Amino acid sequence: MKNVTDSFLSLGHWSSAGSFGLNTDILATNLINLSVVLGVLIFFGKGVLSDLLDNRKRRILKTIQNSEELGVGAVEKLEKARARLRKVKTEAEQFLVNGYFDIEQEKLNLIKSTYNTLEQLENDKNENLRFEQQRVIYQVRQRFFQKALQRAIGTLNGCLNNELHLRTISANIGMLGTIKEITD
Repeated sequence: MKNVTDSFLSLGHWSSAGSFGLNTDILATNLINLSVVLGVLIFFGKGVLSDLLDNRKRRILKTIQNSEELGVGAVEKLEKARARLRKVKTEAEQFLVNGYFDIEQEKLNLIKSTYNTLEQLENDKNENLRFEQQRVIYQVRQRFFQKALQRAIGTLNGCLNNELHLRTISANIGMLGTIKEITD
């Protein structure tokens, strides 16, 4: 430490002596050089350093401001999304209620339609039965008439002569013709 104080004293000595000399003490010269360099850096670098710090401060403030704006925008979007979700839930509930109502209506319509179809089928069945009964009755009458006619012809053939036989056949053919005209 004595060397440091000696170097400062020697500076004072040099200025008073008016000469310039070379100091070979490394510790004393390094300290002086460092203090000069630091002084120059502080004097000239103070503006640059303060500009750098001011720029950094502005960027940080701008980033904070942008983050706050984005946060506000995100909150607004969240509120809009929540409102939309509530609206969609309400619509879904309405569709569900309407869907149940529509299903019940379709069920009732299907039951009515099925009942009407069954009733129509029952009517068709009854009509078909009546038609079949009439057809069977007609066929039975036809067969009965044919058998009766064949018996009568057989009886007449055995009892009648040829001329009477021809007149009876002509009369029967005439009756059959009128029956055919009636049925057509």
